Amino acid sequence: MSRPTLLARFRRAVAPLAVLLLGSATTLVAQAADTVTMVEEAAPGGIMATVDRAAGVLNGWIGAFFFYDVIFWDETIVLPFVVLWLVMGSVFLTIRMGFINFRAFKHAINVTRGKYSDPNDAGEVSHFQALAAALSATVGLGNIAGVAIAVSLGGPGATFWMIIAGLIGMSAKFAECTLGQKYREVRPDGRVMGGAMFYLSKGLGEMGMGGLGKVLAVIFAVLCVGGSLAGGNSFQVSQSMNAVQESMPFLVAYPWAYGLIMAALVGVVIIGGIKRIAEVAEKIVPSMVGIYVAAAIYIIIDNAAMIPTAFGSIFTGAFTPEAGYGGFIGVLVMGFRRAAFSNEAGAGSAAIAHSAARTPYPAREGIVALLEPFIDTVVVCTMTALVIIITGAYNDPANAALITGNQGAALTSRAFGQHISWFPYILGICVILFAFSTMISWSYYGERCWAYLFGDGQSRSFQILFVTFTFLGSIVSAQNVLEFGDLMILGLALPNLLGVLLLSGRVRQDLDAYWGMYKRGEFKVYK
Repeated sequence: MSRPTLLARFRRAVAPLAVLLLGSATTLVAQAADTVTMVEEAAPGGIMATVDRAAGVLNGWIGAFFFYDVIFWDETIVLPFVVLWLVMGSVFLTIRMGFINFRAFKHAINVTRGKYSDPNDAGEVSHFQALAAALSATVGLGNIAGVAIAVSLGGPGATFWMIIAGLIGMSAKFAECTLGQKYREVRPDGRVMGGAMFYLSKGLGEMGMGGLGKVLAVIFAVLCVGGSLAGGNSFQVSQSMNAVQESMPFLVAYPWAYGLIMAALVGVVIIGGIKRIAEVAEKIVPSMVGIYVAAAIYIIIDNAAMIPTAFGSIFTGAFTPEAGYGGFIGVLVMGFRRAAFSNEAGAGSAAIAHSAARTPYPAREGIVALLEPFIDTVVVCTMTALVIIITGAYNDPANAALITGNQGAALTSRAFGQHISWFPYILGICVILFAFSTMISWSYYGERCWAYLFGDGQSRSFQILFVTFTFLGSIVSAQNVLEFGDLMILGLALPNLLGVLLLSGRVRQDLDAYWGMYKRGEFKVYK
């Protein structure tokens, strides 16, 4: 019996499980359609409140499974397992790859700008386009809303742990994106199928763990679809709408209008697949990041006298000696959790985009990918955090409602507005671009995983589902959308990191071979 037939039978066997886990999507839509009359008459808030409550119940079920607490030292330290898993996995990969996150940084920049790019190499997009597409998925509302929430709940010290998470996350990103290239499949029409679901199934299969690999691949694909619909879609709509409402109050009464517009714009782009997504991303990402970082730097320089105090609070708060181990772990968890949601290092999602890049060396694309957590977390997230801390927006009583409601984007908007009165309007545009770029890239991630589960011919059905959730993001509360997105995206680290750690020896072999060629000057230079 051929391997494709075996894989097809396996997919059919696990399809009921996938449908069950994905049933949340159907449930949200079905409740809004089938119980309209009853809800409007009996439930406060009507349909919106019902959808919100359904998301809250779902969060409780999934959270109990993925985020059980690991207890150390007689209940003195309590650490969610998925956060511990990310930290330990990233630290191991940093050491295992010989601190590739630092020693390959300059080479990564040169590869990204096309110095070694042969346009005839197999693939769909360039190194820069792949990086832009992956960055468009990570540089989003997590950098604006997520950072504000982390600092508000964990204090300035959370910033320190976000930076640490970004630095060690560079190694995890390198490993998973190298594997994404190594085990990708190129279809006869030139389309590339790659990502964690392929290196989990094929890579572990080569090591004699085919059964485990296939199970992990399906779990990853299901979680990625959920993360695509929630964290990479509905969360982006919800948080960007909250920020835009600061400068466009009429949207408070008509949130569905914002959702409808975003759904239409996203639908137009995602139909074109990775090539169109990459073309849009390479234009949007540099401009939106440039504008945002420039504004943050202006505020920081304008308040230069407060910079020492801000950094002092970051380093002091990172270890919170006055709060003991409990406070330290709480700040660490908040920092790593928000960093993981922002840069997705260890989640394996970016490997889907990077697998489509044109290159003959898997390790080369992994080196390009390690720039993501640095740009996303070390640069953009730190800029946001410094503005939040310098302006004092994170502990201002006037912003209590935004903090309680987890409306991080709106909180950041107010922080910027304190020093640049007109900037909330510019930030509103940046927020929309951040959200839009994240959504179109995550639509590709979800669509590739959906195609892996149900076949290439089912891509259109996912695109319809994705656009539906874009609209739902405008009516579901920020609290529940935020939690659901965290659960799905952080949950990806469980199957993905297990596979990456098991395959880390093969990644190191590819890296050593590639780095040796680079040091010997064997690569042709094109630019």
